[in-house]
Amino acid sequence: MELPPLGLGTMGIDDPRAIETAIEVGYRHLDTAQIYDNEEVVGDAIAASGVDREELLVATKLWIDQLDRVRESTVESLDRLGLESADLLYVHRPKGDYDPETTLPAMETLLADGLIDGIAVSNFELPDLRRFEAVLGRPPAANQVEYHPLYQPEDRLEHARDNGYPLVAYSPLSGGEVHTVDAVVDVADRHGISPAQASLAWLLAKGIRPIPKASSQSHLQSNWDALDVELTEADVAAIDGVEREHELYPE
Repeated sequence: MELPPLGLGTMGIDDPRAIETAIEVGYRHLDTAQIYDNEEVVGDAIAASGVDREELLVATKLWIDQLDRVRESTVESLDRLGLESADLLYVHRPKGDYDPETTLPAMETLLADGLIDGIAVSNFELPDLRRFEAVLGRPPAANQVEYHPLYQPEDRLEHARDNGYPLVAYSPLSGGEVHTVDAVVDVADRHGISPAQASLAWLLAKGIRPIPKASSQSHLQSNWDALDVELTEADVAAIDGVEREHELYPE
């Protein structure tokens, strides 16, 4: 599945006007989840935006206590979103009620029935990805993982590249810590941009689709402007080489 290069993470956003502003800026990939408790907010923003549904890629995620009632739970999410279908439906984590042998085939029936356009996974490690492929006979439509200068799960990126699907990066700004990473600050200074923009440009240069959360006009626009930043190979290598590590959401 082709994903826009930059999307909007909506965790913690409870005002549809922030998402409307993101759409006005140019964002077309909107990422939510059942556990965020804001699918209605995202749906209200989509309805108010006036943008054709076909122009938007909307993703949501089944929480770990809903993976044994896939159809019912997905229909409930679609009702909250006010949509007839979702572009991506994620298994949020391979935990709780997740059973690949039952959860994934149930998601496959949603795909066949037109309720979703792609079966995606989130927080999957290599064994989980291999199990997915064993059950459905193909890789996921996307894998969403924590990925930023202070946490770089290269094995997941390599698997995505080898199998031709996009890796989506949540928390791409290290929870704001990119401003404290010397390599990121150095790259930002060389290009006259912010460390946040340098981090996003680094991910984009690696072919990763970041979905930073932002709600203010200024932050939404600043993140969007990272699309115009071109880093050198040396810039990318410098951030690749960051030795500090801080995983924000460990299992």
